[in-house]
Amino acid sequence: MDLYDVMHTTFAARDFTDEPVPDAVLRRILDHARFAPSGGNRQGWKVIVVRDPATRAALGPLIRPTMQRYMAQVQAGEAPWNTINPTRLSAEDIARVEPPAGLINKLVNAPVLLLVFVDLSVVASFDSQLERVGVISGASIYPFVWNILLAAIGIYALLRLIRALATHRGRRMLVGAWKRWTQWEFWPMWLFYPPVIARMLWLALRHRGFTFTSANPAIPGS
Repeated sequence: MDLYDVMHTTFAARDFTDEPVPDAVLRRILDHARFAPSGGNRQGWKVIVVRDPATRAALGPLIRPTMQRYMAQVQAGEAPWNTINPTRLSAEDIARVEPPAGLINKLVNAPVLLLVFVDLSVVASFDSQLERVGVISGASIYPFVWNILLAAIGIYALLRLIRALATHRGRRMLVGAWKRWTQWEFWPMWLFYPPVIARMLWLALRHRGFTFTSANPAIPGS
């Protein structure tokens, strides 16, 4: 899979399938992700893999207050959890807002959760003395998280290809997709017509006119 395709298709998912993620796949994802840059190459990240349904369900009440305030501030036209502009909402205002239960349920019901932490005892926090929330330490953890997403997308695409090749139906679908892209009759309109229109405009400019007729100039008397 092309690197740019992976970059362009990596997104913040809100829906998840119930397809299991084997430990071997997780190890491969994390093995790729560990090459992310970090301050002093100290690799201060820690990952906890949560598979147990009861443990995942217990995370729901812990997530709810954060999402509740987030939704309350969004509805009030504020930037949620902003460190520069404090919220004008009271605790009572926030308590009256119900966060979308579906969003939390979809998250905790995913087959596996990766909780990523940073060990502040090993990273350099140059802004630790400033009177604001430190952001420098994040430079040692965010690339690692992004690499997890990129690796997951790349490995998932490879697994889909392997599974497709393993079944007769999958092989037929791959052959059909290949034929659609190698035979111009199956090209989508947005791909087929731009060069045709460009050619027509070029001929119109060449012959100094934009009048198109059905006559064929190669046929005498047409």
